[in-house]
Amino acid sequence: MPEKKETSALRVARSAKSVSAAVFLSRIFGLVREQVLAVLFGAGTQMDAFVVAFRIPNLLRDLFAEGALSSAFVTVFTEYEQRKTREETNRLVSNVFTAIFLILAAICVLGMIFSKDLVLIMAPEFSQVPGKVMLTTNLTRIMFPFLLMISLAALLMGLLNTRGYFFIPSFASSCFNLGSILVGGGLAILIPSLGYPAIYGMAIGTLAGGALQLLIQTPAFKKEGFRIRPFLDLKDPGLRKIGKLMVPAIVGLSATQINIFVNTNFASRCAEGSVAWLNYAFRLMQFPIGLFGVALSVATLPMVAKQATQGKIRELGDTLVSSLTLAFALTLPAAVGLWLLAEPIIALIFQHGRFTHFDTMMTGEALKFYAVGLMAYSAVKIIVPVYYALNDTKWPVVASFISVALNVIIILITLDRFQHRAIALSTSMTIIFNFVFLSIILYKKIGGYPVARLLASLLKIAIASAIMAFAVIFTQKLFTYSSGMSALLLQVFSGVLVGVIVYLASVTVLGLKEAREIMSRILQIITRA
Repeated sequence: MPEKKETSALRVARSAKSVSAAVFLSRIFGLVREQVLAVLFGAGTQMDAFVVAFRIPNLLRDLFAEGALSSAFVTVFTEYEQRKTREETNRLVSNVFTAIFLILAAICVLGMIFSKDLVLIMAPEFSQVPGKVMLTTNLTRIMFPFLLMISLAALLMGLLNTRGYFFIPSFASSCFNLGSILVGGGLAILIPSLGYPAIYGMAIGTLAGGALQLLIQTPAFKKEGFRIRPFLDLKDPGLRKIGKLMVPAIVGLSATQINIFVNTNFASRCAEGSVAWLNYAFRLMQFPIGLFGVALSVATLPMVAKQATQGKIRELGDTLVSSLTLAFALTLPAAVGLWLLAEPIIALIFQHGRFTHFDTMMTGEALKFYAVGLMAYSAVKIIVPVYYALNDTKWPVVASFISVALNVIIILITLDRFQHRAIALSTSMTIIFNFVFLSIILYKKIGGYPVARLLASLLKIAIASAIMAFAVIFTQKLFTYSSGMSALLLQVFSGVLVGVIVYLASVTVLGLKEAREIMSRILQIITRA
């Protein structure tokens, strides 16, 4: 039995390795993109407007590109690969692409028409600042087609993952960031001479990035023999099954996205710049979430989908625990590190141009509270797709509704006292609840999984993280605050280096095999990147 568990962990780690390498590059470019925004716009009115405008189509993107559509399509496509002919499988692909194109094109048109209404729903307090609603509305109209491009790119990603392609689809998001940086940053500098706000350039750059993310995957797609032809059959059983999985999954898989919508509404009621502070903090959170949680989720989904189709529930449970152990081993120390080094990290990355020291402090406070839920963020990315592999959409829906209600209650209780920090704290508390709830239900549903092994590993990870924290705190006492880049770089580098060394040493002494395996692979990736 131990050999089976170890093999499962190694399989996940091996698949996650190529994904993590690509996602690591994407997150680096993503941070550069945020740096460009911070330098050019800081955390004022234009940045608040851009964040809300991008969030409207991006909320739907999260539901389709990384949520309900992707999970449902991979599940049904895997069944077709296992049980249907090649002709039937290709027919399903064309049918799904055609249907999604038509539906999302219609949504984009409607979104552009009703952009002002959407802005007022998401950020009603923007109306208190002259011109802010109109600026946000225009940016929303520019960026809405991003939803269509990125959702089609997600379908390609799902197909390529099932065929063993992990690096290229994950690297595609780097192309989005590159397009945003080069096209968006360039236009932001040039477009004011034409009489338009500089932030319009970043909106156009978002579209360019979305197009690149779609196009970069097409060569591998064609290489696998797929050909998309316009074809629509609404009675097709495969399409109907995807639809049945998607409709409830749109709610069930996206508690975080729904809460982000709610949170933006509350953030618009806080001090000017609160939307931007929360955005910068959450973007930093996306680095470990994407690097670890999404990578392990992408690597795990095809495996659990196949195991569920073949009825290998015991192996499925083992794969789940291996993935969660690897995620915890990476995200818990990352969360501790983000809490302890929040301000120097933010100052190093963002405190340039129009981004002030005050912005650094406010963003740092948000980042600390977001870090509380980092482990749960990554774990939910792993556990929710397991439900859809098992064709169960009920419990994620229940968890989602409870989480949204809990989020609103916590914010209402804490907003006056904590302001924008209350939103970050509530987001973390609700995602922790979401994970615990779904873990308990799944345990009962599949007749158990090695939870004792998971908890034993988590205890070792917590001890190692605590030891690491003391070492980092001691190291940071050697520094005093400085806005100089050299001093900040030394402070962050020394804290991270000491933290990594102490944590790896602690993990080794405590004997956490799976964590040591994934750590060695991640270190190889970082060394080669």
